[in-house]
Amino acid sequence: MALMSSATSFRYRNPRLSTTSVPHALLNLASSSDDIPRSSVRITADSSAPKARFIARRKESLSVKQLQRPLMEYMSLPASQYSVLDAERIERVDDSTFRCYVYRFKFFAFEVCPVLLVRVEEQPDGCCIKLLSCKLEGSPIAVAQNDKFDASMVNKISYDSNRRDSALQQLTSDAVIEVNIKIPFAFRAIPVQAIESTGAQVLDQILRIMLPRFMAQLVKDYQAWASGDTSRQPLGTGQI
Repeated sequence: MALMSSATSFRYRNPRLSTTSVPHALLNLASSSDDIPRSSVRITADSSAPKARFIARRKESLSVKQLQRPLMEYMSLPASQYSVLDAERIERVDDSTFRCYVYRFKFFAFEVCPVLLVRVEEQPDGCCIKLLSCKLEGSPIAVAQNDKFDASMVNKISYDSNRRDSALQQLTSDAVIEVNIKIPFAFRAIPVQAIESTGAQVLDQILRIMLPRFMAQLVKDYQAWASGDTSRQPLGTGQI
């Protein structure tokens, strides 16, 4: 399959390239925060500092015309055969682990550039992408938060197994992101509710831009694979 892209509308070049993309799919976020793996990114800090919690969920579905090689076979490819959809934003670490460079975005007046390490787990009807760790780059105040937050992400990519023989198949990405952060001193004059609202809006914007782009790349990769192209070359250029 293909890897996936995560992003917001701000371009970011990684030390060598830019952000991310994942086979089958890189991002599903579970349908409930209970599904979020709490061990993803967890760090300790001043326990007296106020905390804020940001959550965003989004499901994106796309109809896919099945070609001579069915979508089911494409979705069943092992992670080792995944295509990095966008080499400008995703790097393969090993057969099932990928480093993703998210687009630069603004949170209040500060720029934030998340770098994600994710693992792809194969499932009967697709795959599940889980966040292993997250590092923030960008403004100094953003970098300073690397020891003061935890983040979780789950993205489930699946096809409708009940319609496997249909000429038109349904491909779905279901994603959830949760971030818990100790509020920096510079923001403590702002009500926690306002910070949480802004953070949730930023995450929601990322998903609104990222998932449709990722799904379109995934379909394009399936079409290339189904036509006999086994090169698994990346399709993206790092841009939205």
